[in-house]
Amino acid sequence: MHVWRTVAEIPADLGPTVVVIGNFDGVHRGHRSVIGRARALADERGIPLVAVTFDPHPMAVLRPEHAPSMLTSLHERALLLADCGVDHAFALPFSREIAAWSPDEFVDRILVDGLHADAVVVGANFRYGSRAAGDVATLRASGEQRGFDVEGMPLDGGPQVWSSTYVRTCLTTGDVGGASEALGRLYAVRGVVVEGDRRGRELGYPTANVPLPTGKAAPADGVYAGWLTRDDTGERYPAAISVGTNPTFAGERDRRVEAYALDRDDLELYGVEVEIAFVDRLRGMVRFDGIEPLLATMADDVRRTRELLTP
Repeated sequence: MHVWRTVAEIPADLGPTVVVIGNFDGVHRGHRSVIGRARALADERGIPLVAVTFDPHPMAVLRPEHAPSMLTSLHERALLLADCGVDHAFALPFSREIAAWSPDEFVDRILVDGLHADAVVVGANFRYGSRAAGDVATLRASGEQRGFDVEGMPLDGGPQVWSSTYVRTCLTTGDVGGASEALGRLYAVRGVVVEGDRRGRELGYPTANVPLPTGKAAPADGVYAGWLTRDDTGERYPAAISVGTNPTFAGERDRRVEAYALDRDDLELYGVEVEIAFVDRLRGMVRFDGIEPLLATMADDVRRTRELLTP
């Protein structure tokens, strides 16, 4: 998949396309239903499917104090879009200048001149242009004038309308199961394993420590059952996962994700990029008065993790 960042990067010989537009943060089941319809149109017409997304998130530019934590980085989003059958992605570098474009200006610059849209598919709640003046009806009228079809699709996927906001709400309460249901896959964080204080190894539970990227959504502080997958080999291990700071030990303030691969004290993961995926919440974060109760609880966390992840 090609990811273009400016109109100038789009090949001059691209030809007509089907375009699907959205933030696509998380690429959840609602997004997938919209993308699926766009993919079907592209197949019917024998032309490529291009996803238009925005980076950074428009709210981070217009009202940064209210900007949501992101479920996916642009790289993760591109991989997920490719998995949905998208051929190319155009990550529009959102700015106040672009926010001031009229609906017609957005259509002409991006859809007509840039992507040569033959059809455009959006979610039913899609808004665009200065002060969100454009909607599906506006876009459809523009398409009639400029020669492209428009479809507005509901973000269905289950008993409710799925949204990135819903996924974030699930994560803030530790409901990783609800988040996974909306996403259609396990929620995960990715990062390069860094050296920690080695306290887990001293306690008999060596962990892979992954700092939380700034602005990345993560489950509520607590302990979870899940999976640790290393990028270099593709190996996947059942893991007990801690999210947050460690309140039992003084001086620890940085929020991070730590994953203990069950029964594995031989893994060399420093400098390795890993994915840590969450299956279920075991408990909240607790401050222990001493090592013995901590060890007893950690042993119970491992037992419950094993039970949850064993087929």
